[in-house]
Amino acid sequence: MQKTVKPYEESGSKKQQVSKMFNNIAPYYDFLNRLLSLGIDKSWRKQAIKLLEEQSPKYVLDVATGTADVAIACQKQLNTDKIIGVDISSEMLEIGKKKIKKLGLSEKIELKLGDSENLPFEDNTFDAVTVAFGVRNYENLEKGLIEMRRVLKQDGRLIVLEFSRPTIFPFKQLFNGYFKYVLPTIGKLTSKDPKAYQYLYESVQAFPDGDDFLKVLSKTGYKSNQCKALTLGICSIYSGSK
Repeated sequence: MQKTVKPYEESGSKKQQVSKMFNNIAPYYDFLNRLLSLGIDKSWRKQAIKLLEEQSPKYVLDVATGTADVAIACQKQLNTDKIIGVDISSEMLEIGKKKIKKLGLSEKIELKLGDSENLPFEDNTFDAVTVAFGVRNYENLEKGLIEMRRVLKQDGRLIVLEFSRPTIFPFKQLFNGYFKYVLPTIGKLTSKDPKAYQYLYESVQAFPDGDDFLKVLSKTGYKSNQCKALTLGICSIYSGSK
């Protein structure tokens, strides 16, 4: 059974705490993503979205959209008719809306406050669903995956981009040291939330990555499930179909 890791020690559901955490760090989120990943996160997103190019989806849902990086990249790479992005952090969404307006994409991309485990959409609505660096934050992983499958059209694809744990020596040890000590220190000094980037490390360690996540996808009804490791296993792209 997956261990539940929360950002803060205080009482309250994981969902409430994750929302609070992202509201706290929203002004620093994009900057820290670029800094702490050395800019590699852009390449990861591009590779994940590329898996949808053959399908050419026209109506896409981006869950845990944050500041809308994936939604914006989807529109540019796939030329979609419409993308809906949902997130539980209102502050992250406000930043995303400003980015979308500045790029002149307001007619193509719509952002909504929403819960990934209770999506406000009809069954069989979307050609594809994407979620980047979000599934490990779900309070109930299986419920979230089932809900995303519900809103997918038949044969629609799910693309999940998520951190994973490298296994190659000595990269594993170097990465763990960076992730556990260096990254939280930088995040603490920059974002003013000492818990947020400590939670990042802890949540990645608790997440069922690789083959374990493929098993969860199968259990929740997805088919043709695949995993592609990126950058020596720091990150993985998972794909599955309804």
